[in-house]
Amino acid sequence: MTAVRIPVAGSAGSEPYEVVVGRRLTGELVRLAGAAHRVAVIHPAALAPRGEAVAAALAAEGFEVLAVAVPNAEEAKTAEAAAHCWRALGRAGFTRSDVIVGVGGGATTDLAGFVAACWLRGVRWIAVPTTVLGMVDAAVGGKTGVNTAEGKNLVGAFHPPAGVLCDLAALDTLDTRDHVAGLAEIIKAGFIADPDILGLIEADPEAARTPTGKHTEELIERAIRVKADVVSEDLKESGRREILNYGHTLAHAIERNEGYRVRHGEAVSVGLVFAAGLGRATGRLDEATARRHRTILRSVGLPVTYRADQWPRLLATMRLDKKARGDLLRFVVLDGPTAPGVLEGPDPVLLHTVYAEVCASTGTAGGFSAAFSTAFPTASASSVRKAAP
Repeated sequence: MTAVRIPVAGSAGSEPYEVVVGRRLTGELVRLAGAAHRVAVIHPAALAPRGEAVAAALAAEGFEVLAVAVPNAEEAKTAEAAAHCWRALGRAGFTRSDVIVGVGGGATTDLAGFVAACWLRGVRWIAVPTTVLGMVDAAVGGKTGVNTAEGKNLVGAFHPPAGVLCDLAALDTLDTRDHVAGLAEIIKAGFIADPDILGLIEADPEAARTPTGKHTEELIERAIRVKADVVSEDLKESGRREILNYGHTLAHAIERNEGYRVRHGEAVSVGLVFAAGLGRATGRLDEATARRHRTILRSVGLPVTYRADQWPRLLATMRLDKKARGDLLRFVVLDGPTAPGVLEGPDPVLLHTVYAEVCASTGTAGGFSAAFSTAFPTASASSVRKAAP
């Protein structure tokens, strides 16, 4: 396929860049690395072969390459993991003219971008997302950061990449659960900005669940365009960018409550149903559109409910959410399809009532499974130099 280039405009002093969607994008990576002497390839342990293949390709082009393995998934988004990367950069003598490449899912690109934002007060970095979620959300927009014990993404920086390379071949071997989890962000984009996304999924939900589905590439491109359009206008979330948080206030609380072992998209799915319920309960969203959230999310196998007894803990966490203003909770809601707005300071009784409705909306088949995988495979050997722990 011919690579698709989606521009992201520069703002607030940042340079414009492109999100490239296609296959066999090594040439694009070499081009973006440019005149750098050293390249650090940050990758999760589970993707050691892929990370080392990227490192080897760069080494073959004459770059001095350092492969830096980090924990898998959200376990990578910690200050300790960032410090590990900084130590590796320091030992390798990384300068401001060198470049960092983040290869992996959204957690890895979030970490890589944060490491780049802080090293020498900012060096160039390139995102190479390998999951649906990473391609349509995390790697686009310049938000970088790590989690803390108090909440998700509370420490971070706005530091846009030099480019984002979405090699669709990476999805061919992606775990089905990870693929489906990424659909939550695509569906979110459909509700806030592009209803054609919803129609494509509703036409064939089973096809949407697989990288070989006839609309998969179009769904990914459409979701990226939604985000690129929003962040081009508002890099630092001072205005319109807030709409991208649709469903995320409750989602982040669920993620923390699960010790970050649940997929981000799975938590977002529940958060979308909750946000739709808030819109309906406040008279801002019609019943049919609110119900459509639950229907389309369930059709692709995403959870739409959570444990009822967790509300006090979730509410306490939401009060620490970065979108809150003082004592006021803020939620993105819909005033209709593709018409997002903000609900500020809702009545706590209303919040609890809507949450109770979400919890009672389905049986266990629509909720989270009881166990989550926490295994972290060991990285394989490589001829490329690796960072010492």
